[in-house]
Amino acid sequence: MAAERFSTATRLKAIGTALVQGPDARGRRTRPPRRSRLTGRAALLALVVCSLVVALAYPMRQWVTQRSDIDEQRHRSERAREQVKLLREEKARLEDPAYVEQQAREHLHYVRPGETGFTVVDGSGRARPRRDQGAGDRPWYSNLWDGVDTSDGHR
Repeated sequence: MAAERFSTATRLKAIGTALVQGPDARGRRTRPPRRSRLTGRAALLALVVCSLVVALAYPMRQWVTQRSDIDEQRHRSERAREQVKLLREEKARLEDPAYVEQQAREHLHYVRPGETGFTVVDGSGRARPRRDQGAGDRPWYSNLWDGVDTSDGHR
């Protein structure tokens, strides 16, 4: 049998069988058809997971949004507490007559009877004398409106 293995007849027989079976069968073994990796259970599991993701997406988004709103409200509440604390301190100061008098003297330039009040002008003020506003110093819309008024004869 070993002699037949390499004989010409055996080789011709193998070539003839290969030609009859077709070009795909040459030198290849026939494989059984592959089974799909996606089984019914795997498809059902994928469907359940996708459903859970879709079902939980909106509530999770709402939860995250509400958590951020709660944090923002906490910050606002803390700022309001600080503001209330400052206002209470200011109220306590305003109940002191000496503080009220000092504020009236400083901001309103009040003086006691018999005292003489002075205002010193040292030139560091921001008040400037107004310049004459010509057409070049005014905004464009003022010039436009003045032109309309002049053309209508209202001036």
